[in-house]
Amino acid sequence: MATQSIESRAGGKRVTWVVVLIALSVLLNYVDRGAIGVAAPLMKEELGLSATGFGLAVSAFFWVYAPACLFVGWLCDRFCVYRVFALGVAIWAISTALTGFAGGLVSLIILRLFLGLGESIAFPGSTKIFAAEVPAERRGIANAAVAAAIAFGPAVGVLAGGAILGEWGWRPVFWIFGAVTLLWLIPWQFAAASMRARAHAVPASERVSIRQLLRVPALWKMSVVHFLSNYGFYFLLAWLPLYLVNTRGYSIGEMTALTTLSFMTQGVVALAGGWLSDRMVARGANEGEVRRWLMVAGQLAIGTATAGIAVADGYAMLAVWLALAGFGAGLIATNIFAVGQIFAGPRAAGSWMGVQNALGNISGIVGPIVTGLIVDYLGGYGYAFATAAALSMLGALLWWRMIPEIRTLDL
Repeated sequence: MATQSIESRAGGKRVTWVVVLIALSVLLNYVDRGAIGVAAPLMKEELGLSATGFGLAVSAFFWVYAPACLFVGWLCDRFCVYRVFALGVAIWAISTALTGFAGGLVSLIILRLFLGLGESIAFPGSTKIFAAEVPAERRGIANAAVAAAIAFGPAVGVLAGGAILGEWGWRPVFWIFGAVTLLWLIPWQFAAASMRARAHAVPASERVSIRQLLRVPALWKMSVVHFLSNYGFYFLLAWLPLYLVNTRGYSIGEMTALTTLSFMTQGVVALAGGWLSDRMVARGANEGEVRRWLMVAGQLAIGTATAGIAVADGYAMLAVWLALAGFGAGLIATNIFAVGQIFAGPRAAGSWMGVQNALGNISGIVGPIVTGLIVDYLGGYGYAFATAAALSMLGALLWWRMIPEIRTLDL
């Protein structure tokens, strides 16, 4: 018994370290992904990009990222997910660093495509690992760590990137961020070593094919609400710095403070929401319903805040609306992946999240181009903010009325 207890504690510590490193990788994922938004005020001018051209560059990431999630999710269910994860991180780190050498729209788009390929591992891979290693009563805090990283990544990226941007220009932003991400591979090799050694592919007789998954209505419904939750978040992530500096007239320092406030709020709310949901589940609450209503609240909050940002009068009101946007995004990011893990179970978690994340991230392809066209041809950001707010509100309605009972499905 004593030996089993020691082994259990040791295994728990290993899982904890792997969860921490996965969260750190997601933080770096969003630092690197959001670097283009931070660099935009100087990059756009130096490279001669129109708003439509900049939107194309942002969108290019998702041209590969979304479909690659399908393939990567399939890989995670059939090969060692820990090795696949490391390979993806290496690809995106190198792509980030090379973006600092971009000379125009074409090279920028090519490097964004490779960045999307590498970063496609993040959520199918983390979902597969969490579904296999993390018990239900700790699912909230594990996903909250990732959700907090989704928030703190842009916050760190804006703070560090803004400082680098102001001191040395936009190119070193990418060089430094890419190099730091490469260093992550060192602790990962040690922390995941024991899990790599015992990792086994799902037996062929127990595998769930993507074709089978595509016949499950709940997966399509989850993909729709994932699309709607991503649209508003990606809109703010990619366009907010440019909007605040070029349209509202704030300095880079003021832009940095405002966007950092939103992302820091998102991170704190994600951790608090994950802890609270785990406590509720441990005390007997229905996990699926807890996560459903947290998603409804998150969608309502970010939709309201997006509309508020567009009409806010003054710095203080902008700060209030951006904090509310962070509140909503924190609840969404904690629960969107946790619900997918519940539906899929350990056997099909990688493939399920590959499909859900691929379809959900079509918003990243469509959104930046739509926003760029609106800004260039409709004369401003008003309609762009209205579109993002309306889609977030629609997401709240669909979580309430369309998503079925949240439980592990018999696949």
